Amino acid sequence: MKQWILVISWILFNLFSTQTFSQENSPSPYSFKTPSYDGIGKVYMGREISFVMGFEGMSWLERRSREQEESVSMAIKNLPVSESSVVADIGAGSGYYTFKIAPKVPQGKIFAVEIQDQAINYLKAKSKELGFSNVIPVMGTEKSPNLPVASVDLAIMVDVYHELEFPVEMLAAIKKSLKPGGKLLLIEYRGEDPAIAIKPLHKMTVKQAEKELEANGFKLVENGKFMKIQHFLVFEKVGD
Repeated sequence: MKQWILVISWILFNLFSTQTFSQENSPSPYSFKTPSYDGIGKVYMGREISFVMGFEGMSWLERRSREQEESVSMAIKNLPVSESSVVADIGAGSGYYTFKIAPKVPQGKIFAVEIQDQAINYLKAKSKELGFSNVIPVMGTEKSPNLPVASVDLAIMVDVYHELEFPVEMLAAIKKSLKPGGKLLLIEYRGEDPAIAIKPLHKMTVKQAEKELEANGFKLVENGKFMKIQHFLVFEKVGD
């Protein structure tokens, strides 16, 4: 009997050790280089990840010229949502988009996801001030928006995706939070156009965005070309 216990213990030990070794030594999807200007030196699928813009940059998000420059109202008009949709604004910042989307989903709700305490506090105060009971600020992390599984119809990231330090992990978490047929919208400055006066690492091409999203279980279903200087890329999760 003792011999069988020893044999089973040996098998379990080796199985656990093998799994642990495999996990610890699995190849990372990221590589590293000397950071370039405005980059963090971390590279994903050939793209260096940019620095995150802190909440101190709120004045840039709320600038009066933003509508004129970016056609924000066109983006809001073309969102694939209904009155009862559940939306997640990931990297909501000051809530510039959040509080424009909220009236479009009066029977639904919008999660305003942020990783900065200042932003969360601001979003809570502003939603109360504006009387939006369907706006729910959520403290996320660098790897997850911390949203309920299969709860979201549309997740959006406005000029945020290129700043994600852990895009693979974040996309996996977002995918889990989406309902069957759920969509992810990326709004990014057009990397194909050198005339757009935005720092290179804060822009993305359609080709790069599609390559990265497809590798993480999403397919491009709409490439809206109605915004002045940004892409409007709608992805749908595949599988699950």
